[in-house]
Amino acid sequence: MVAAISVLPGFAASAADRPVLVELYTSQGCSSCPPADAFLHDLAARDNVIALALHVDYWDYLFDDLFGKAAHTKRQYGYAVAGGRDTVYTPQMIINGVHDVVGNRSKDVDALIDKHLAAPAAVALKLTREDGQMTISATADDGFDAPLIVQVAHYIPQQTVSIDRGENAGHTFSYINIVTDLTELGRWDPAEPLSMKVRAAEDAHLAVILQRPGHGKVEAAALLR
Repeated sequence: MVAAISVLPGFAASAADRPVLVELYTSQGCSSCPPADAFLHDLAARDNVIALALHVDYWDYLFDDLFGKAAHTKRQYGYAVAGGRDTVYTPQMIINGVHDVVGNRSKDVDALIDKHLAAPAAVALKLTREDGQMTISATADDGFDAPLIVQVAHYIPQQTVSIDRGENAGHTFSYINIVTDLTELGRWDPAEPLSMKVRAAEDAHLAVILQRPGHGKVEAAALLR
């Protein structure tokens, strides 16, 4: 994946174009996770939410999660350190990089999503695809000077898996928006608008995240549609 950054004129975006990012940390070896995995389907259907499943690998002694990655476990621990927490768990949802909540507590999740939707957004993000390239365009409000990390996630839209051992043995579950790779493309200085071009196949499913360093607040996220 190759990216290039350039400056472009600013653009405006409505609140409807600034969805809340929900990251679900889950595992096929976790008996408490299926309700959260199912709830993520509901969140993914919302226009004002970007719902991504990041499968961790620390339950793999129970069942070798097909999607589990050490990088996802590392990211979850990074959030724990940033939030002053001593432990990680599944199912855990991280809302816009700021709040953590048990992933099967739908009312608590919805309340946090609503809180972030009601807050003013300082960064506008737009994605387009043409001729095998994705263009990432972003602008920030005047006075917003925090550097942001530009990340792109590849994900599988949906897959059904049969579990043959461990706590979930004998069950078949459907998973949605399964992250297979999360890559940092670089840092953006919001003093200038952003235009970054990345190779993107026509069948690639991608999400872009603009986040403060150190597992900080997600200022903007978008799906390539």
